[in-house]
Amino acid sequence: MPKIEEKITPVPLVVAVKRNRSSLKSLLRDLREAIAGTDLDFTTGAIGRAVFLLSIPMVLEMLMESVFAVVDIYFVSRLGADAVAVVGITESLMTLVYAIGMGLGTATVALVARRTGEKDPEGASRSAAQGIILAVIASFLIAVPGLFFPREILILMGATAGVANDYYIYPAIMLSGNVVIMLLFIINAVFRSSGDAAISMRVLWFANIANIILDPLFIFGYGIIPAMGIKGAAVATTIGRGLAVMYQVWILAGKGSRVKLSLSHFLPDFRLILKLLKLAAGGIGQLLIATSSWILMTRIVSIFGSEILAGYTIALRIMLFSLLPSWGMSNAAATLVGQNLGAGKPDRAVRSVWMTSLINLGFLGIAGAVFMTYPDFFIRLFISDPVVVQAGAQCLRLISIGFVFYAFGMVMIQAFNGAGDTRTPTWLNFIFFWLIEIPLAWFLAINMGLDETGVYIAIVVAESSIAIAGIILFRRGKWKLKKV
Repeated sequence: MPKIEEKITPVPLVVAVKRNRSSLKSLLRDLREAIAGTDLDFTTGAIGRAVFLLSIPMVLEMLMESVFAVVDIYFVSRLGADAVAVVGITESLMTLVYAIGMGLGTATVALVARRTGEKDPEGASRSAAQGIILAVIASFLIAVPGLFFPREILILMGATAGVANDYYIYPAIMLSGNVVIMLLFIINAVFRSSGDAAISMRVLWFANIANIILDPLFIFGYGIIPAMGIKGAAVATTIGRGLAVMYQVWILAGKGSRVKLSLSHFLPDFRLILKLLKLAAGGIGQLLIATSSWILMTRIVSIFGSEILAGYTIALRIMLFSLLPSWGMSNAAATLVGQNLGAGKPDRAVRSVWMTSLINLGFLGIAGAVFMTYPDFFIRLFISDPVVVQAGAQCLRLISIGFVFYAFGMVMIQAFNGAGDTRTPTWLNFIFFWLIEIPLAWFLAINMGLDETGVYIAIVVAESSIAIAGIILFRRGKWKLKKV
């Protein structure tokens, strides 16, 4: 009997090894396909594979977007706490640009993904072109005040007159050149919603490589290039994004995209524009509510001094490094929901959302644990000022507590948006950011004397509450009936 067992036992082990090798080869094959680009129809086949093929390039795309913020603050931190504070104030203002760009992108995703699921490429192209038109118009409305009133804007946001006079050029360039940000958002939304997530990823890689090269050259100078200080950071970022937009346009005009645009698609289609505006109103509304709350939170934190504000700014940039890739996974859920609803498969859309949520939970759970355990280490990567390090570490440690909830909240919000239900996220943001987060932050920080700690507690409470409410509303399923 022992001899027989010795002959039989190795067989399952050999089979298991072969299966593991086969699974590894399959995983590597899918990884290569996700990065290189895929022709997969995301309304059929295994849901797990669809989530993987969409999520990988979207995560890498958002990781590259977060690199923009980290690279800028890394080099600007060498210029001192005042310069970092100005970048923080400007970034809080730029969130308005991001809100409008992402809101228009949300509307574009809903239409392009739905038309793609319905196998209507001409309708997808028309929707994309009208979204681009609206982005250009919106960028002009933001550029004018940014160009002519940068000093006044900084002072309004809590900067001293001296800081505003020394560093006003940074918000002037960033706000007046916001068209490149708008177009990056909209055109990458077109790529993602049609299933071309790998192209969006490559666009952000290109932009970041340019920014990483240009940032130190323009900030500190090299050879014939003069040192521009904080102005150089704004110039480098704007040029990097501008080059990426040129790359996007080149792809759309060629054969490398599922959505192909021609000049005829840019003829105004007022019926389609109104539909986009209706969807975008919810998308912009939810993001304006969210981002304006961040502006007000920054304003409250600024009460406690430049060092505290600098620490808060650095901590938020570090958090973006993990939250933006997580947002990439959420974007995958939006595309899958839109395309599967267009194909008449709502149950598949539901399964896609839950699977994406669990993957996101694993990622953010690990990130949150690391940030809570070693917050000082990450802040010191950017600045050595002990006061700023202490302030940033405290912020990073406290806000990371809510990462587990953020994982579900982001996916649920994007699931609603992908279905074309932009009103639900708008109401969630209004209730939990304006009616709860801001008053709670002021009460805890000022009335209760908790200072900046009160602001951080309020952020965790609001973001976690949105996640819980989002799950409840998603399970009710009314979003499945949305027509776009």
